[in-house]
Amino acid sequence: DPIQEASLKETCILVNDQDEVIGNASKRDCHLVAPNGDIPLHRAFSVFLFNTKGELLLQKRSDTKITFPGHFTNTCCSHPLYDIEEEREEKDAIGVKLAAQRRLNHELGIPKEMIIPNDFTYVTRILYKSVGDGIWGEHEVDYILIMFKDLPINPNPEEVSEICYVSKDNFQEFLDNVRAPITPWFSLVVQKKLSIWWNNLGKLNRFQDHINIHNFK
Repeated sequence: DPIQEASLKETCILVNDQDEVIGNASKRDCHLVAPNGDIPLHRAFSVFLFNTKGELLLQKRSDTKITFPGHFTNTCCSHPLYDIEEEREEKDAIGVKLAAQRRLNHELGIPKEMIIPNDFTYVTRILYKSVGDGIWGEHEVDYILIMFKDLPINPNPEEVSEICYVSKDNFQEFLDNVRAPITPWFSLVVQKKLSIWWNNLGKLNRFQDHINIHNFK
């Protein structure tokens, strides 16, 4: 797919396991699995958008995506870009919040003016790795951003093939019956953290941890 191929030229932010910037590399180089299984560690974010009924917006990644095509996942997952100076800003995680605003517009058609950085609650960071199909994989320090807002959704078919809102009560049933794989990062969050966040959407400040990076590898 030429659009997805073009996106591989975008430049991700390379970090160490303490999330300190050590350089940059193309999205292609950040996701190719080396023969020894290595994948460059880079900065990313995952958005969990809940509407005011407390339902979580999920998306199914399009079949043309390079990494994890056709997988269900959380609302939006992507990367701040090294070439966009404001997305390298680390104070208050403003860089990843601006990147999330950009990608929510690109993937889900949410107008940029309907989201401000303060709409996101930066909860914590997770570190995970997945070799995927053995050719394309992920190795990320992933900022968890939670938003609680009703927003218009108009998915970009290049990025997203399906969307659905799922309630907390129906979430396990959704997982049991979904006819598609789940992305590895979403699966890890579901196993380890999601229920406690979902049960405390109005009190997320209790669970914020900007010091530790939770190693899910």
